[in-house]
Amino acid sequence: MNELEFPFADQCLCALPSGALWWPDENLLCVSDLHLGKSERVARRGGPSLPPYDSRETLDRLKDDLAHTNAKTVVCLGDSFDDLEAARALPKSEMQRIATLQSGRQWIWIEGNHDPGPIELGGTHLFEWHRGPLVFRHIAQDPARGEVSGHYHPKVRVRVKGRHISRPAFLLNDHRLILPAYGTFTGGLRSTDNVLSALMGSQAMAILTGPLPHLMPMPR
Repeated sequence: MNELEFPFADQCLCALPSGALWWPDENLLCVSDLHLGKSERVARRGGPSLPPYDSRETLDRLKDDLAHTNAKTVVCLGDSFDDLEAARALPKSEMQRIATLQSGRQWIWIEGNHDPGPIELGGTHLFEWHRGPLVFRHIAQDPARGEVSGHYHPKVRVRVKGRHISRPAFLLNDHRLILPAYGTFTGGLRSTDNVLSALMGSQAMAILTGPLPHLMPMPR
C-alpha cells in the first residue's frame, strides 16, 4: 500500500490512500467521519433512496487498513454514525463486524456533532483524547500544537491533464491537522472555502488521497 510520510508535532505520521491516518510509533490508526448508517438515516427522514451498502463499504475499507497496519489502537474522530438512531439501527451483521475489528484493540470513539452521546458498542466514548503530543477531537478548536480533528470533510480540486478532479484531502499546518471524511456517501468542503482558509492559514499544505497520496500547497 502506498502511503505518504509527513512530520507533525515532532512525530512521523502517514497519510494512507483511504484517508486514514497512521502513527507507526504508537501503533495507532485514526479515521474521521465514517457516518455509518447514512443511507438508513436519509431514508428515515424522507430523503432520496441511497444504496444501502455505505456502512459495509466503509467497514471493508477500515478492515483493509487494519490488516495493513495491524494497529493496536483505533481512534474514530467523531461522526462515526450519521446519528445516534443510525447507530442503533445498524444490522446485526455490521455490529458484529465492528466487534470483530475491535477485538484485541484499544478503541476510542470521539464524540461528534452527529453522534454526541454514548453508543451501545464496545470501546471508550470520549469528548477528546490525548496521546503524547497529540490531541484528538472532532472539531478544530484552538491553535494548540498537535491538534488532530475532522468534521469539515475537506476536499481539494485540482486540474490534471486538462480536466478538474476533486479528492478528499488532509489539511495541515504547523499546529493543526484536519482529516478527510472516511465514510462512503460523505460530501466535502473545498479547501478554498473561507472557513478552511481561516483555520489553516497561508502556509497550509494538503495531502490528496487516492492510490498515490500527493502533498501540495493547500489551494485557496
